[in-house]
Amino acid sequence: MNPDSARGMGMVVALCALAGVITVAGTLAFGRVGVPSQEAAVIMSGSGASEEYGKRLISQTSEYLGPDVTDPKMRHMSCRLACASCHIGAGAEPGNLSLATAFNKYPRISPRSGGNETIQDRINGCMMRSMNGRALEQESLEMAAMVAYLRFLADRDAGTGAAQKKAHEPAAFQTPKRAADLKNGEEVFGRRCAACHGKDGAGLAAAKDLIHGFVFPPLWGPNSFNDGAGMHRVLTAAKFVKARMPLGNADLDDDQAFDVAAYLNSRPRPHMEGLERDYPDRTKKPVDTGYGPYADSFTGEQHSFGPFAPIEAFYRSPKKTAR
Repeated sequence: MNPDSARGMGMVVALCALAGVITVAGTLAFGRVGVPSQEAAVIMSGSGASEEYGKRLISQTSEYLGPDVTDPKMRHMSCRLACASCHIGAGAEPGNLSLATAFNKYPRISPRSGGNETIQDRINGCMMRSMNGRALEQESLEMAAMVAYLRFLADRDAGTGAAQKKAHEPAAFQTPKRAADLKNGEEVFGRRCAACHGKDGAGLAAAKDLIHGFVFPPLWGPNSFNDGAGMHRVLTAAKFVKARMPLGNADLDDDQAFDVAAYLNSRPRPHMEGLERDYPDRTKKPVDTGYGPYADSFTGEQHSFGPFAPIEAFYRSPKKTAR
């Protein structure tokens, strides 16, 4: 290879490396990874909703629906998270909490509400719980745009090969047969999580103006999800932690993921009113739901932090009797 060719190849390598850095940075900043141009055709509905607007709402939620937006009518959230804080890459990536197939799962019966839920109902469940806010109007531009984006992801997923759908994640989480160790969870947090999320769990803001949300989201406190969110269940959180965290280097084992998830959920966060109305059929309530009432005699502490095997065994038994 002549010197000019070598220099040219070096430039290509450098540019590729820079592109990689930019892509990672974009992913960290609420999953703002661009959809390939040939797939990003903006399909406008009669209301003006588009897939692209829906993607922005999921990626940069606090900038459009957060407590700091100029128009009071658009302030649908009390926290400053983004949907993409949990749905990595705006939900487009395969794996834990991917949104790629969410659209096709609805309508369906929800044990939590006891009724038949539409995709719009599911979005509003996230708004009121994970976003610690209020529901969007069913016919709003924002709701239509989010639904359009989820439909786009489902259509794209249907045309994607099996190899491309495979998630590059560790082995699935297996629940330890013990109660969570909050002290160990605190130690794991300090060693593996605090560098990004802060020692106080308050996250790393994207800018001085909090309307722009967080690069690394708050894990507890006023800007985090409330106690009615799915992520406030220890087993749900542990599965996510095992699959995704630390971001880009998910290498925690089952015990570490379990303990740190329990530690995070032991910390203070906003409270959602009316949780006692969840799961009208209490036998359908997940075993790691940290709030009652229950259809069993196990304590709230055990439902929150385990051990879960005895509770699971109770509900598998044909002799169980609901309270």
